[in-house]
Amino acid sequence: MLGCRAGMPADGQASSGYLVNAGGSRILLDCGPGIAAALSAHGGASELDAIVVTHLHPDHCYDLLPIGISLRAAQRSPLAVYVPRGGQALLHELGGLFPLGQDRRRDAPFHDWFDIQEYQPGQAIRIGDCALSMHGLRHVAANCGVRIQSGPDTMAYTGDTGPTDSLLELARDADLLLAEATLAIPDASDWGHLCAADAAQAANAAGVGQLVLTHLGSVDPQWVQARKSEASRLFTGPVHLARPGQRYLVRPA
Repeated sequence: MLGCRAGMPADGQASSGYLVNAGGSRILLDCGPGIAAALSAHGGASELDAIVVTHLHPDHCYDLLPIGISLRAAQRSPLAVYVPRGGQALLHELGGLFPLGQDRRRDAPFHDWFDIQEYQPGQAIRIGDCALSMHGLRHVAANCGVRIQSGPDTMAYTGDTGPTDSLLELARDADLLLAEATLAIPDASDWGHLCAADAAQAANAAGVGQLVLTHLGSVDPQWVQARKSEASRLFTGPVHLARPGQRYLVRPA
């Protein structure tokens, strides 16, 4: 867990970012503000095999800028970055605002150091020995949950989503579901976020092994513990609260 704060960094915690070690590969899921600094304590961007961005809200992708600059300094080969449709143009525009030399196009941080690939819902992606599948979910911006399988182990990550049947498909029989739990109460609007009870109901219906709640809307201890209690009443497996620096085994020994 590099960062697990909903929205912008606050209370010393970074926004969304999760480092997955699986099948000999190191995959960064999302990279909101504060994640580049947190990642530097775990080998840094030059040790990554890929970055997968669930959607193009800044709290899930903004630190691609400092990561691109750090890759330039490391002089490593281009890093694969998977983004939703429209992500390539957005990132080139962002990089063009902060050129590292005289030429705004050639000296943009993303120009030579990222291999940007746009994905579609339903697409399968291979990263080393890991098989990824992208599941379109319900959010105000186009968002895909990510399912990662490495050998017999499977984890699923929601990105940002409201309740939807596609969430059950994403999570079906996963050993670990990393689910956003932004809200204290359910929200039926089109914005698309989960509360802890929503996440727990989906995990239970999908037959998930364990549930990790992240993208938390507050760090107040009472608020956070209330969300865990709500989830534990509805989900029969272990419920964990994401904390920066915490590590989880997808399938506990």
